Amino acid sequence: MTLLRVERLDSRHGLLQAVRGVTLEVARGETLALVGANGAGKTTLLRTIAGAHKATAGRILFEGSDITAMPAYARLRAGIALVPEGRRLFPDMTVEENLSVAGGHGRPGPWNLNAVVEAFPLLRRRLGSRAGSLSGGEQQATAIGRALMANPKLLLLDEVSLGLAPIAVEAVYRSLESLIAAGATVVLVEQDIGRALSISTRVACMLEGRIILEGRAHEMTREQVTEAYFGLRRAQRAQR
Repeated sequence: MTLLRVERLDSRHGLLQAVRGVTLEVARGETLALVGANGAGKTTLLRTIAGAHKATAGRILFEGSDITAMPAYARLRAGIALVPEGRRLFPDMTVEENLSVAGGHGRPGPWNLNAVVEAFPLLRRRLGSRAGSLSGGEQQATAIGRALMANPKLLLLDEVSLGLAPIAVEAVYRSLESLIAAGATVVLVEQDIGRALSISTRVACMLEGRIILEGRAHEMTREQVTEAYFGLRRAQRAQR
C-alpha cells in the first residue's frame, strides 16, 4: 500500500530550481535510499516532503490525502518526521530533554524514552549529558530518537553517516536495521552507495534535481548507481 506519493514536484531556492518534476512513491514498510552528488536536490526534496521547504509545483500525497499546502507541524502530527542534516539538537539541553521535546508534538504510539534507549543503547549512559558534549554518533542517535518520539509513520533521514567515524556509522546503522526489520517506513539520504544498497528496498539516484535512475536495490549494481550518481550515462549519450 502506498504511504507517500510525490507527483511532478518542483522546489526552488530563489531563482535556482533544486527539485525538477520529481515523481516517486514509497510503500508502507519500505526503505527508499536517495543518493546523488552534493547539490543534486536530495535535501531539498526531503525538506519539501516534510513541509520545511515550500513546493512551487506538483503535489505531495500522504495516505492518499493532498498535504502540499499543509504546514510542517501538521505534517509531523500526521506522521511525517524529518531528521535534518546537521542534527540540529539543542546543545545546552540534555539528551533526555532533547528527546522529550518531540514527545508532545507528534502522535500517540509505542515510541517513548525507554523504547528509544532500547533501540539506541549507546544513549543509555548519556541521558543526563548535554547534547553539545556528545560524539557525532551519539548526536545522530539522539536526532533519530527525537524523531521517533513523535511516533512517525514515515521517517525521513538526511545524510545519515555524514561526518561520522566508521565505528559510529556501524552503531547507528545497527539500530536503523532493527527499526527497518520491525516495519518502519524510511526515506534516507546517504552518500555511501554501498550502505544505501545494503539497507534499502529501493534506490533512487538524483542528478540536477531529477531522478535519473530508480529500481529495487537488490537488482541494481554499484556500478549502475555510480554512473548515475556522477552523470556518466548522460555524458556518454551526449558524446555519441
